[in-house]
Amino acid sequence: MIRSIVRLPAWGGVCGLAWASGLRGFMAQVAGPDSSVSWSGTFGWILLPGALIGVLLGWSEHIRRTGGERRRWLTLSPLLFASVLLPGLTDPANILADGIGGGALALPVFAIAGGYALAGRGQRRLRVLCGVLALGPIPGWVIATLAQSTTIGPRETWIAVYFWSLQAVLTLAASIPFRSTVRSPAATR
Repeated sequence: MIRSIVRLPAWGGVCGLAWASGLRGFMAQVAGPDSSVSWSGTFGWILLPGALIGVLLGWSEHIRRTGGERRRWLTLSPLLFASVLLPGLTDPANILADGIGGGALALPVFAIAGGYALAGRGQRRLRVLCGVLALGPIPGWVIATLAQSTTIGPRETWIAVYFWSLQAVLTLAASIPFRSTVRSPAATR
């Protein structure tokens, strides 16, 4: 039983760390030569929250598979990425000024909305609304890219695909706490 409880959160942590590393690579591409790596910024505010989110979503999958009692707060676990905003609480007027704050909130909010829509549970209208909201980064990225440049070449397209695929993976993972619980005895293996 202990092995079962540890396995999925551990796998989730590894996947979350890999995803967050990909996110940091994406951020470096967007920032270009201005990108820098630091212990607090890269490891503390990106990789650590990514690993913790993976652990929490892995735990949620364990609960779902074993028929345990669902913990609704796990649906909000992607918001750990917003922890990067904590130092900014001392200066709330500038908390979203550099774009990191906006992304730290938008990325998990779009993923949670999409996760709810993908899980297929709840009111149909709300799922459709959440699904439309979750698709917002697609035209949003194109508009933001065109605002900076009038042409979209192979590099800009690759960065867009990089972003959209990261968002899609986070959305799929964020759907785990919303999915139906498995209640069969075979699910406890």
